[in-house]
Amino acid sequence: MNNRVFFIAFVVLLVALPVLPSPEFWITLANYIGLYALVALGLVLLTGVGGMTSFGQAAFVGLGAYATAVLGTRYGVSPWVGLLAGWTITGLTAYGIGKITMRLSGHYLPLGTIAWGLSLFYLFGNLDILGKYDGLNGIAPITLFGWTLDTGRKMYCLIWLVVVVCVIGLQNLLNSRPGRAIRALKGGATMA
Repeated sequence: MNNRVFFIAFVVLLVALPVLPSPEFWITLANYIGLYALVALGLVLLTGVGGMTSFGQAAFVGLGAYATAVLGTRYGVSPWVGLLAGWTITGLTAYGIGKITMRLSGHYLPLGTIAWGLSLFYLFGNLDILGKYDGLNGIAPITLFGWTLDTGRKMYCLIWLVVVVCVIGLQNLLNSRPGRAIRALKGGATMA
Protein backbone atom coordinates (compact mmCIF):
# COMPACT_ATOMS: atom_id res chain seq x y z
CA MET A 1 0.00 0.00 0.00
CA ASN A 2 1.21 3.46 -0.90
CA ASN A 3 2.32 5.73 1.99
CA ARG A 4 0.02 8.50 0.78
CA VAL A 5 -3.02 6.18 0.83
CA PHE A 6 -2.08 5.00 4.31
CA PHE A 7 -1.75 8.60 5.52
CA ILE A 8 -5.13 9.61 4.03
CA ALA A 9 -6.79 6.55 5.60
CA PHE A 10 -5.23 7.47 8.95
CA VAL A 11 -6.50 11.06 8.74
CA VAL A 12 -10.02 9.88 7.81
CA LEU A 13 -10.03 7.46 10.76
CA LEU A 14 -8.69 10.18 13.05
CA VAL A 15 -11.47 12.57 12.06
CA ALA A 16 -14.20 9.91 12.20
CA LEU A 17 -13.18 8.23 15.47
CA PRO A 18 -15.04 10.48 17.93
CA VAL A 19 -18.35 10.24 16.04
CA LEU A 20 -18.20 6.49 15.41
CA PRO A 21 -19.76 4.19 18.01
CA SER A 22 -16.30 3.16 19.14
CA PRO A 23 -15.40 2.00 22.65
CA GLU A 24 -14.40 4.73 25.09
CA PHE A 25 -11.06 2.97 25.51
CA TRP A 26 -10.18 3.78 21.88
CA ILE A 27 -10.89 7.45 22.47
CA THR A 28 -8.84 7.49 25.66
CA LEU A 29 -6.00 5.70 23.89
CA ALA A 30 -6.14 8.16 20.97
CA ASN A 31 -6.06 11.05 23.46
CA TYR A 32 -2.94 9.64 25.10
CA ILE A 33 -1.37 9.12 21.68
CA GLY A 34 -2.08 12.76 20.83
CA LEU A 35 -0.62 14.02 24.10
CA TYR A 36 2.48 11.86 23.73
CA ALA A 37 2.79 13.00 20.11
CA LEU A 38 3.18 16.57 21.38
CA VAL A 39 6.02 15.49 23.65
CA ALA A 40 7.55 13.44 20.81
CA LEU A 41 7.52 16.50 18.53
CA GLY A 42 9.71 18.32 21.04
CA LEU A 43 12.03 15.33 21.26
CA VAL A 44 12.25 15.07 17.48
CA LEU A 45 13.18 18.74 17.26
CA LEU A 46 15.81 18.49 19.98
CA THR A 47 17.24 15.02 19.39
CA GLY A 48 16.47 14.12 15.80
CA VAL A 49 16.96 17.51 14.18
CA GLY A 50 19.26 19.29 16.63
CA GLY A 51 21.36 16.26 17.49
CA MET A 52 21.22 16.87 21.26
CA THR A 53 20.22 14.11 23.64
CA SER A 54 17.63 14.90 26.29
CA PHE A 55 16.08 12.62 28.87
CA GLY A 56 14.32 15.39 30.78
CA GLN A 57 11.30 16.07 28.54
CA ALA A 58 8.85 14.37 30.90
CA ALA A 59 9.89 16.69 33.72
CA PHE A 60 8.90 19.73 31.67
CA VAL A 61 5.58 18.14 30.74
CA GLY A 62 4.96 17.48 34.43
CA LEU A 63 5.97 21.00 35.41
CA GLY A 64 3.49 22.54 32.97
CA ALA A 65 0.74 20.14 34.02
CA TYR A 66 1.27 20.73 37.73
CA ALA A 67 1.48 24.51 37.28
CA THR A 68 -1.84 24.50 35.42
CA ALA A 69 -3.47 22.14 37.93
CA VAL A 70 -2.29 24.01 41.03
CA LEU A 71 -3.43 27.36 39.67
CA GLY A 72 -6.84 25.87 38.85
CA THR A 73 -7.46 23.86 42.02
CA ARG A 74 -5.84 26.02 44.69
CA TYR A 75 -6.37 29.51 43.29
CA GLY A 76 -9.44 29.11 41.08
CA VAL A 77 -7.69 30.34 37.93
CA SER A 78 -9.43 29.65 34.60
CA PRO A 79 -8.03 26.57 32.84
CA TRP A 80 -7.06 28.70 29.81
CA VAL A 81 -5.15 31.19 31.97
CA GLY A 82 -3.64 28.22 33.80
CA LEU A 83 -2.47 26.73 30.50
CA LEU A 84 -0.82 29.99 29.50
CA ALA A 85 0.78 30.26 32.94
CA GLY A 86 1.91 26.62 32.74
CA TRP A 87 3.51 27.22 29.33
CA THR A 88 5.19 30.36 30.63
CA ILE A 89 6.49 28.70 33.80
CA THR A 90 7.72 25.69 31.82
CA GLY A 91 9.36 27.89 29.19
CA LEU A 92 11.15 30.04 31.76
CA THR A 93 12.28 26.98 33.72
CA ALA A 94 13.46 25.24 30.54
CA TYR A 95 15.35 28.37 29.53
CA GLY A 96 17.07 28.58 32.94
CA ILE A 97 17.92 24.89 33.05
CA GLY A 98 18.97 25.01 29.39
CA LYS A 99 21.39 27.87 30.02
CA ILE A 100 23.12 25.66 32.57
CA THR A 101 22.82 22.30 30.81
CA MET A 102 23.74 23.44 27.30
CA ARG A 103 27.24 24.21 28.53
CA LEU A 104 27.71 20.47 28.91
CA SER A 105 28.93 18.33 26.03
CA GLY A 106 29.63 14.73 25.24
CA HIS A 107 28.27 12.23 27.72
CA TYR A 108 27.70 14.93 30.32
CA LEU A 109 24.74 16.45 28.43
CA PRO A 110 22.51 13.34 28.57
CA LEU A 111 23.57 12.70 32.16
CA GLY A 112 22.68 16.29 33.06
CA THR A 113 19.23 15.95 31.50
CA ILE A 114 18.66 12.69 33.38
CA ALA A 115 19.64 14.46 36.62
CA TRP A 116 17.22 17.35 35.97
CA GLY A 117 14.42 14.94 35.07
CA LEU A 118 14.91 12.82 38.18
CA SER A 119 15.25 15.81 40.50
CA LEU A 120 11.99 17.33 39.25
CA PHE A 121 10.25 13.93 39.50
CA TYR A 122 11.24 13.56 43.15
CA LEU A 123 10.42 17.20 43.85
CA PHE A 124 6.90 16.78 42.42
CA GLY A 125 6.40 13.58 44.40
CA ASN A 126 7.36 15.09 47.74
CA LEU A 127 5.53 18.43 47.76
CA ASP A 128 2.26 18.51 49.70
CA ILE A 129 0.86 21.29 47.51
CA LEU A 130 1.12 18.90 44.53
CA GLY A 131 -0.56 16.01 46.33
CA LYS A 132 2.70 14.09 46.63
CA TYR A 133 2.60 10.87 44.55
CA ASP A 134 -1.23 10.82 44.53
CA GLY A 135 -1.50 13.94 42.36
CA LEU A 136 -4.30 16.51 42.33
CA ASN A 137 -8.06 16.04 42.09
CA GLY A 138 -10.85 18.41 41.15
CA ILE A 139 -9.26 20.01 38.10
CA ALA A 140 -11.89 22.03 36.24
CA PRO A 141 -12.59 21.03 32.63
CA ILE A 142 -11.69 23.37 29.80
CA THR A 143 -14.53 25.33 28.22
CA LEU A 144 -14.21 26.28 24.56
CA PHE A 145 -16.80 28.68 23.10
CA GLY A 146 -19.32 27.64 25.76
CA TRP A 147 -18.68 23.95 25.14
CA THR A 148 -17.35 22.15 28.23
CA LEU A 149 -14.73 19.57 27.32
CA ASP A 150 -15.47 17.21 30.20
CA THR A 151 -15.30 13.84 28.41
CA GLY A 152 -12.65 12.06 26.41
CA ARG A 153 -14.62 12.39 23.18
CA LYS A 154 -14.85 16.14 23.61
CA MET A 155 -11.16 16.53 24.51
CA TYR A 156 -10.19 14.40 21.51
CA CYS A 157 -10.92 17.17 19.03
CA LEU A 158 -8.91 19.76 20.97
CA ILE A 159 -5.93 17.47 21.52
CA TRP A 160 -5.66 16.49 17.86
CA LEU A 161 -6.22 20.06 16.69
CA VAL A 162 -3.26 21.12 18.84
CA VAL A 163 -1.17 18.23 17.45
CA VAL A 164 -1.92 19.27 13.86
CA VAL A 165 -1.13 22.94 14.61
CA CYS A 166 2.15 21.94 16.28
CA VAL A 167 3.16 19.69 13.37
CA ILE A 168 2.49 22.51 10.89
CA GLY A 169 4.34 24.96 13.14
CA LEU A 170 7.31 22.60 13.43
CA GLN A 171 7.47 22.15 9.66
CA ASN A 172 7.39 25.91 9.19
CA LEU A 173 10.08 26.36 11.84
CA LEU A 174 12.36 23.81 10.19
CA ASN A 175 11.99 25.54 6.82
CA SER A 176 12.93 28.93 8.30
CA ARG A 177 16.29 30.50 9.13
CA PRO A 178 16.18 29.49 12.85
CA GLY A 179 15.22 25.99 11.70
CA ARG A 180 18.32 25.74 9.57
CA ALA A 181 20.35 26.83 12.60
CA ILE A 182 18.73 24.06 14.66
CA ARG A 183 19.62 21.54 11.93
CA ALA A 184 23.19 22.86 11.94
CA LEU A 185 23.50 22.10 15.67
CA LYS A 186 23.81 18.45 14.73
CA GLY A 187 27.10 19.30 13.02
CA GLY A 188 28.48 21.03 16.13
CA ALA A 189 28.46 24.50 17.65
CA THR A 190 30.79 25.82 14.97
CA MET A 191 28.34 24.82 12.22
CA ALA A 192 25.43 26.55 13.98
